[in-house]
Amino acid sequence: MLRRPSITTRTVIFVTIVCLGLVAIDGWNSWQSRQFHLRQMSVATSNLAHAMAQQADDQIQLADTVLVGLVERVESDGTGPAEVARLRDFLAVRVAQLPQLDGLHIYDEAGNWVANSRQVWPQNLNNADREYFQFHRASTSRGSHIGVPVKSRTNGRLLVPISRRINHADGSFAGVALATIRIDFFGKFFDSLDIGQAGALGLIREDGTMITRRPYSPSVVGRDMRGSELFQAYRSQGPVGTAYIRSAQDGVLRLNSFRRLPNYPLFVAASLSKEEILAGWWRDTLWHSGGVVLLVLVVAAVGWRLVKQFELQIQTEAELRRARDALETLNQTLNTLAMEDGLTGLANRRKFDVTLDTEFSRAVREASTLALIMIDVDCFKQYNDIYGHAAGDECLQKIGRTVAALASRRPGDLAARYGGEELAVLLPHTDVQGAVGLAERIRSAVRDLKIAHAGAANGFVTLSAGVEALRPSVSSGQSKELIEAADKALYQAKTQGRDRVCAAAHPSTS
Repeated sequence: MLRRPSITTRTVIFVTIVCLGLVAIDGWNSWQSRQFHLRQMSVATSNLAHAMAQQADDQIQLADTVLVGLVERVESDGTGPAEVARLRDFLAVRVAQLPQLDGLHIYDEAGNWVANSRQVWPQNLNNADREYFQFHRASTSRGSHIGVPVKSRTNGRLLVPISRRINHADGSFAGVALATIRIDFFGKFFDSLDIGQAGALGLIREDGTMITRRPYSPSVVGRDMRGSELFQAYRSQGPVGTAYIRSAQDGVLRLNSFRRLPNYPLFVAASLSKEEILAGWWRDTLWHSGGVVLLVLVVAAVGWRLVKQFELQIQTEAELRRARDALETLNQTLNTLAMEDGLTGLANRRKFDVTLDTEFSRAVREASTLALIMIDVDCFKQYNDIYGHAAGDECLQKIGRTVAALASRRPGDLAARYGGEELAVLLPHTDVQGAVGLAERIRSAVRDLKIAHAGAANGFVTLSAGVEALRPSVSSGQSKELIEAADKALYQAKTQGRDRVCAAAHPSTS
């Protein structure tokens, strides 16, 4: 006949089980805390990269805006002696207004200096050998070009060249308008960011050329990063991504977040040392684990208080769960805010991309039509040049409200700011005729706003729109084909004179 274990044995077993349970629970909570901390720091590095990308984009855009005006002025007024004299004064004033600029320069078709912002005129200098000059001489593109970093031949500073092509009246190459941004300007902003002792920041061209980095060294400027794990991660995950990468230079494992600039072929990378990220967690875990060990010792010595101690542990776990649930609710709220464009109140690009993929898949399953309207504000860059960016923002807000009022009447419809002055309207279960009709109503409504625009042919702000609708199938390809088709239709509307709507196959004009 088996004897029942004694109360002492049963108590020892019970206390042992409880102690092991406490240790296991503490280990689980510590692991969950570790994962949560890593997720939070991933969000932090992503936000840091976003701030870096926005700052760099804003500073480059300011310089680029000046170049747009310079190109128009030179092509219009020419480069006679009187015009050059006035141009020099204008360049000096603009450089004084923009602290990021080292200089502004105009070169003729041979690479000779025509005008610059410097007080001292350099002698016998020719920049035809520079990468940016050769690019514009070979390319007919009128867009801006971010060149490889260069060392100034006049003051020895490391600079980032931003340039635009100047044409003769017949469209032939007439020279280059150049703005140079000091690399140390970006460095000062990088130095203001808290990345710990082993963190790193970088600004890199999309071809893999390093612009600048923190920690800074002149030797890193212009370095080829194409073979680095960071660049490979960006190529595979970009334009936005996060990856753990062990540095080949110092062996430090870092959490890297990278993001492409909104308007220029550059990306930024923000990285924090994983060891530094977890330093606080390790400290808290050691303190917490020490407390658990002490608790286990107390429970082992005072068995009769076991139940109360266990109840305390359950209460603590419940509080942790409530805190975690509250944090998850907060994160959901933040994710909702992250889906909205801060200027227009429309959905942002991220929301648009997610919704497009969802609706495209739904259309494949249901064999239904999916329509897309791509909208662009006509001559908006000229509007900003004439009235300023503050007025431009107000103009986009008015247009955004108008589009939202007309394009969000059905639960499934989505109006979004696609980028800059470009908007998009996604219309499930809608054919081309229905989408064209809505696009025309939007175009007419914005025209009726009568927003004054001295740079437009008719004197006020108008829209151009491209429309496409398709019935996708599994074999029809990806959703980007819908965007490309609508964008081509938008381009057709622009080339036909603006202030009109064009479908992918059949244009409709007002």
